[in-house]
Amino acid sequence: MARKKSQRDREVDALLDEILKGKRPEDILGEGGLVKDLTKRLVERALEGEMTDHLGYEKHASEGRDVPNSRNGKTRKRIKTDSDDVEIEVPRDRDGSFDPKLVPKGRRRLPGFDDKVIALYARGMTTREIESGLKEIYGVDVSPSLISTITDSVLDDVKAWQSRPLDSVYPVVYLDAIHVKMRASGHVQNTAVYVVLAINLEGKKELLGLWVGENEGAKFWLSVLTELKNRGVQDILIAAVDGLKGFPDAIQSVYPKTQIQLCIVHMVRNSLRFVPWKERKAVAADLRLIYTAPTLEAAEKSLDDFEGKWGEQFPMVVKSWRVNWSNLTTFFDYPPDLRKVIYTTNAIESINAQLRKVVKKKGAFPTADSVRKVMYLAMTRAAARWSRPVKDWAKALNHLAVVFEGRVPV
Repeated sequence: MARKKSQRDREVDALLDEILKGKRPEDILGEGGLVKDLTKRLVERALEGEMTDHLGYEKHASEGRDVPNSRNGKTRKRIKTDSDDVEIEVPRDRDGSFDPKLVPKGRRRLPGFDDKVIALYARGMTTREIESGLKEIYGVDVSPSLISTITDSVLDDVKAWQSRPLDSVYPVVYLDAIHVKMRASGHVQNTAVYVVLAINLEGKKELLGLWVGENEGAKFWLSVLTELKNRGVQDILIAAVDGLKGFPDAIQSVYPKTQIQLCIVHMVRNSLRFVPWKERKAVAADLRLIYTAPTLEAAEKSLDDFEGKWGEQFPMVVKSWRVNWSNLTTFFDYPPDLRKVIYTTNAIESINAQLRKVVKKKGAFPTADSVRKVMYLAMTRAAARWSRPVKDWAKALNHLAVVFEGRVPV
């Protein structure tokens, strides 16, 4: 059902009909057209209003005589809007104290322009692509250096976000890393970006931070975990991680009570590296019987069966499951709906997949700050579409409160 027009809507429509009467499209949108002229006049009218508010009297008013400060002509200034470059006249005052809010001193872009550039950057477009796109769509010339300046304004937000205080307790935390290409000393090298995602006490996903390091390793993860503790995280109930050597020890040196769950998907993937292609399907099917077993006892029997069938042929596979068994089977202590979010790092893997789509378009990053900027913008955009990983979170939280008695805040 169409919305009934208000009196104001009708007045605006009548005014537009009068303004547009007899106008051709080029008279409205073309160079020197109505839209550009209206933008110029609206901005200048708003600036005159700001000057009146600043001085305290209207232009040519008698109150302006014999006062310490007064109008002092105008300065020409070219500004960028979302659709064009517009030359405006900015009023001045004699003592130079007037600093307009609409177009502040030193700024040459109207509000909204920067947001549009940042939104394009968050989608993974390079500065050259943004430059070309704005030129093609809006006819606006924007240099790569200006785009970099605009997007660099995000870095203050990144620093504030990265250092913000965190909750004291997180039920589930996923720790993983993705790799990007960075230029260093004239060479391009792989660099790890450490990602920490949590399920908070409300059952919602929350990205705790992004860290840029040289290579993925337990030592760097130790520094990440220490930073989390310094930002207020006093307890993690369950940490889901990949099979990086030394990772569980690094976690438990900072959070000694945390249960470790090695990612089953990573474990299966690593196991299949020892299996010839023609037998991978059969081996993967038998491994699945282990981690989909209804109970820990049933899983142990399936592992015994697997060893009896494949142990002689693939001893490294059996050995890796035996060595890591205690950290592979943590999820068996929980009901099915919680198991799905514990035994795999899929929650963070899907986020990393979104990040990879963005960074893939960027090529090699020049600095660590450029990586943080892109990752933060991409994550902020993606977070708006995140869903709850556990549908009945209240039931899951009650179960966790029983298992971790006294550690879940009430």
